[in-house]
Amino acid sequence: MGTLDFVVIWLFALALIGVIIYVVRQKNDNSGDYFLGGRDATWIAIGASIFASNIGSEHLIGLAGAGASSGMAMAHWEIQGWMVLILAWVFVPFYERSMVLTMPEFLERRYNSQSKTILSLISLVSYVLTKVAVTVYAGGLVFQQVFGIKELWGIDFFWIAAIGLVIITALYTIFGGMKSVLYTSVLQTPILLLGSIIILVLGLKEVGGWQKVLEYCSVTPVNEYGDTMINLIRSNHDPDFPWLGALIGSSIIGFWYWCTDQFIVQRVLSGRDERQARRGAIFGAYLKLTPVFLFLIPGMIAFAIHQQSVMSGSEGFLPLLENGVHNADAAFPTLVAKLLPAGVKGLVVCGILAALMSSLASLFNSSAMLFTIDFYKKYRPETPEKKLVLIGQIATVVIVILGILWIPIMRSVGDVLYTYLQDVQSVLAPGIAAAFLMGIAWKRTSAMGGMWGLLSGFIIGMTRLGAKVYYTTIGEGTGDSIFKYLFFDMNWLFFCGWMLLFCIVVVVIVSYCTEAPSAEKIQGLVFGTLTPEQKAASRASWNKWDVIHSIIILGIIAAFYIYFW
Repeated sequence: MGTLDFVVIWLFALALIGVIIYVVRQKNDNSGDYFLGGRDATWIAIGASIFASNIGSEHLIGLAGAGASSGMAMAHWEIQGWMVLILAWVFVPFYERSMVLTMPEFLERRYNSQSKTILSLISLVSYVLTKVAVTVYAGGLVFQQVFGIKELWGIDFFWIAAIGLVIITALYTIFGGMKSVLYTSVLQTPILLLGSIIILVLGLKEVGGWQKVLEYCSVTPVNEYGDTMINLIRSNHDPDFPWLGALIGSSIIGFWYWCTDQFIVQRVLSGRDERQARRGAIFGAYLKLTPVFLFLIPGMIAFAIHQQSVMSGSEGFLPLLENGVHNADAAFPTLVAKLLPAGVKGLVVCGILAALMSSLASLFNSSAMLFTIDFYKKYRPETPEKKLVLIGQIATVVIVILGILWIPIMRSVGDVLYTYLQDVQSVLAPGIAAAFLMGIAWKRTSAMGGMWGLLSGFIIGMTRLGAKVYYTTIGEGTGDSIFKYLFFDMNWLFFCGWMLLFCIVVVVIVSYCTEAPSAEKIQGLVFGTLTPEQKAASRASWNKWDVIHSIIILGIIAAFYIYFW
């Protein structure tokens, strides 16, 4: 890092401070202002926030690392602009009509208060143990690689970078609330995009062009069935990414994440009306098409440069692990450290800072909102609005502390960071997806049916995670059993698909065995219950250009699948 790099970083920091000061001076008199920015966001802010919230250090390390180790396999998860379109066209009208602040609150409207509590608990646990901890952990590794510092003041630089990042982000989230997340996302998103594009271009120049990347990756097998790193659709016998399992599993995880998760949907709820919310989601769908090119393909480029270097007799481009294998997770920070000139490196570091802070800020705000609205306000409904904002700020501090305390445990995941994250999400998603899908699609879905579908998914998911911990540590020599096959040996993507089907069956059976919801309770919350006025209002919120842009997004996705088939 040269002097010019630090000048660029300081200029970025000053711009960020200016935005934060402006936001903090805005009034957050009530919980709606604090958590949803007063429901006044435009489509640009919504779309930018969706993208910036999604892109975190698990992409900078994990997705680039996935590209450097397994090629296109993880692209199923990152070319999901079509899933964001489902949010825009299917779920936005229901969420806007319900006027809820959180996803658990929506389930309470549709089902009962128990469903609200269950979803809030699942969301908070998953945020602290996966998203916050993984993002902070990966962030520490990124800065350790980029700055090349092992220790500072006798302290492991990983801890200085990770904890410093958390504290800075938490401060502007605590004082600014949702507006700070939205406005800083607008500043951070173009910087992140520009920095990653520079990496892509310089990486291609270094390796000798896209054909060279294809040349090195197409001769690298990923299984014994003839598939290579450039194949997106792989043999159904592939132990990690069978094509049918990948399509089903990534769709279920994507449905949960993009259409029902508070972390993402909160951006849409902040829209001033249905038109702005939908267009923000469509804009976010466009942006969601970029991570494959900004992070996964640069990981493949890093692998190609490494192979090129090794074949020429050099020691290689990527650092090596203790077992002699190249460290795939170091792909993106190594590209930054070795390829970028002075000044540009500082700009890309700003992009990395942008991704880390925006993702963490969104996590902190969403977690605090879940606790404040779905727990605290439930038991203290008469709490003044200003006190709810204070409670939200305190909750953010607690979540920050829990995230930091979990970092030592997360350090053990190392080279399986992205797989770990998707694996955990694959057992959290099916039950939640079943409850939301059946809730808006089937009028007969009862309160108890939705609740038990949600609860059964959580129980099965925790059993699967527990079995994985047990059999990978102390239970390997216990022999085969049906339980071991179902909860440990079965491919994680196929398990995700069967789990969704099971949860849907639970919803149907319990719904038929319990009382159907009244027409008044589900009016406007389920297909087939909309009034003519509601239909007219929704129809008036979009025009031909919204449809045209949606078709363009679907066309790009189809072309991508055809090219990398």
